[in-house]
This record gives sequence, C-alpha cells and structure tokens, in this order.
Amino acid sequence: MNTKRLTHLKDGDEQGDYVVYWMQQSQRIHDNHALNFACDIANKHSLPLVVFFSLYSEYPEANERSFTFMLEGMQDVKTWLLSRGVNFVLRIGLGHEVIFDYLDYAYALVLDYGYLKHQKAWRTYVKEEAMQRKLHCSIDMIDTDVLVPVDVVSDKREYGAYTIRPKIHRMMNDYLDMDALPILANQTSLGFVSDDDLNNINLLLGKLNIDQMVTKSRFYKGGYIEASHHFSNFLYHDLKSYKDRNDPSEPKVSLMSMYLHFGQISVRELLERMTLANLQDQIDQASIDAFVEQLIVRRELAFNYVTYNPGYDTFEKMTQPWAYRTMDIHEDDMRPYTYSIYDYETFSTHDEAFNAAMIEMIVTGYMHNYMRMYWAKKIIEWTPSFKEAYETILFLNNKYFIDGRDPNSYAGVSWCFGNHDRPWNERNIFGQLRYMNFEGLKRKFNILAYIDKMRNLVK
Repeated sequence: MNTKRLTHLKDGDEQGDYVVYWMQQSQRIHDNHALNFACDIANKHSLPLVVFFSLYSEYPEANERSFTFMLEGMQDVKTWLLSRGVNFVLRIGLGHEVIFDYLDYAYALVLDYGYLKHQKAWRTYVKEEAMQRKLHCSIDMIDTDVLVPVDVVSDKREYGAYTIRPKIHRMMNDYLDMDALPILANQTSLGFVSDDDLNNINLLLGKLNIDQMVTKSRFYKGGYIEASHHFSNFLYHDLKSYKDRNDPSEPKVSLMSMYLHFGQISVRELLERMTLANLQDQIDQASIDAFVEQLIVRRELAFNYVTYNPGYDTFEKMTQPWAYRTMDIHEDDMRPYTYSIYDYETFSTHDEAFNAAMIEMIVTGYMHNYMRMYWAKKIIEWTPSFKEAYETILFLNNKYFIDGRDPNSYAGVSWCFGNHDRPWNERNIFGQLRYMNFEGLKRKFNILAYIDKMRNLVK
C-alpha cells in the first residue's frame, strides 16, 4: 500500500487483545486497503481481528431503498469475513458512539476515510474521545475509495476537470498497488454478539426508524458479486461503445456509481479489469479514455469539491461567483411553467422526456447520466427561484437515487448551476448557465424510444 493513503491519528501503548476495523465507507473485502492494513497489524502481533459495522436509522436522507442495497452487500461481506476467521459484529446505533464498546481492550483501531462533513465529524469524535479516555489503542485512517488520495492530488479546490486531470494522470501509476487480503493467523472467536444476523433484511429494516415510502429497487441489487457481474457485462458488451454513452435510448453504461457509493467495489479493481479487457480485445482508445475520465478524473474532481468547499451542500456556497452574478440578474425572469415536487413525482409535467426520467429515478433508483443533467436543468427552468430549484433537485436526488448522498451528487447538482463549468451565451432565466432543451434531445438521440421504454415501467 502506498503510505500516502495513511493518516495516523493516535499513538497506542502496545497493549490490547485484538484489532478493530470500523467498516463504514468501504463496505467490501476485495481491494480494501483499510481492511488489509488492519489484517497486517493483527498478524504482526498475532491478534484476532474484529470488523465493526453499525446501522444508524437517522443516517442523512437514507430510506428503505438505500438501506436494502447496503445490507445486501453486507450479507456478502459478513459471509466472507467469517469464512476467513475474522470476527464480525453489527450494531444498531451511532457508530462513532457504539464503537467504544469494543475499544477498551483493543490494540489498534483502523478507520476507512469518510469524505462528507458528517463522516469526518464521526472520525474526529472517535479520535478525540479515545484520547480523552486515554485508551490504549492506536488509531489510523486509510483512504481507499479513490484511486489517488484527495489531499495528495491537490491541496485546494480545483476549478474544473482540466485543472485536476494532469495532476491525477501524473500520479495514477503510483496508486495501482494492491495486495491480496492477508490470511489471518489468529482466528480466535471473541464471542461478540451482533444486534442482527443479517439473514432477513426485511425483518432487520423493521427494527429501524427509516423512511419506508421509497421502496427497494426491483432492478438493482447491492453487493460485490452484483457489481462484478454488471461490470463484466459492461466490459464485454458496452465498453467498446462507451464514447457514445450519452444516448439514453441505447445506454452504454457500467452502472458502477451505486456500487462505488457504498464502497462495494473499488475504483482500482475496475481500472485493472478494464486494462486487462483492453489488452485482450484492443478496445477503441476513445472509449477507454472516456471511461477513465469518468471513473477517475470526474469522480476525483467531485471528491476534491466536497473536501475543499465546506459549503458543498448549501445553495449560497456551492458554485462560482460568476454563476451567482448571472442568477441574481435573472432571479425574477418569468417562468413559462412552474411545477411542484408533487407534479414531478407523479410524472405530470408537459415534458415527456422529463417525466420519463422521473419514472426511471423513482421506479429503478437510477437515471442515465445525460438525463440527470436534462432533468436538473428543467427543474431550474420551472422553479420560481434558483435556491428553491437547487434544494428541490438535491432533495429528489438524495431521496430516490441509490447513489445519492454522495460527493458525485453534490458536484453534479452544483454543475447544473455553473460549478466546474463555464459561462455560456446569455438567455432568459438561465442567464449564462448552460441550457438544455427537448429539441436538443430529439436532434441527438432517439429520445422517443427512451420515453416509451420508461413508460412501460409503470404500466
């Protein structure tokens, strides 16, 4: 492991009976630097390893759909961990508080890296509370959900993909290292009791105080196995045409965003598998470059955005000064249509492409990326104020998308308001913000085929 992935938070005093890894952001055993690091500590000192996982009912904007997808992945994780002699404990409650039930006798605590504000606050609390309590354990944090760690790529907020791209490409090869998960030498069972055995997800969800109105997806199942299957299908059927991925009627997409959101598969593994597929099939270089751009450059730009912009989730601080100036000028422009969230959720606008995109979002938990841009632009056009539009877009994004509540979500929504973009020609309502319309969809794609396909989902 490249040591720049490691942040040392607290020294230990060489005492303790086991090693604890709090699995939160990186919910997998394959290609997980944090889990490997915890195994290495355990093996070095001949100690057993405990993987701790918590379920917090009040996790920001989570619901039955997101919890089901996550728990489907955790079923696999638990099975694999136990087969390797690793202790696994699941607790219901605030992870950064409940974890202290296991730290009095811990030799070391390993954390994976969290990128959003609440995730960072949890880790800061654990560090400070452990020091306050004078616990024996050392604490280390490992950044394993991006290819190149955020603070290594840049120490500032990047203006756009063109500024971060050369930095990432210079460093990529230094972060392709990954060892297999070590065999655990000490497989002692510690007898920790979980709050649930994960055998019945529906029963477990009934124990949690979560929104059950947004039901689980009938189309996408969580977990590494599902992610790997989808990606294999993408590699051998769609990657060669990925440069043409923007057509929602003929999607050439990997579907990896939802699995990456929960850390159920790693970026490094996807890149490695794509490279091997290219060596075998000599895939068109434009498609390879386009996929690397999305998987690495654009994704890391989003993580840079939430890291160096503390206001990433607030209208007043989420975009660039020029964008606020043009929105101020056009705030009072007349909107030809205005709709409510109810209109959106009942597919009741005059725009059939927008309605189709809403169907895809609500029914499946996913939306083709090009339609996400169009969908958000229409909400801007149909809402009396830019702030209300931003809050509506973010609310629907985080409510229905399996990959919502993610750095890519916040960066993607802010892009619709000019962030990581440039000024365009002046026009009504949008000012210099980029504009999209239905006629453009008709010129570029067989948008009517997409509309028909989505309509069939609700027949």
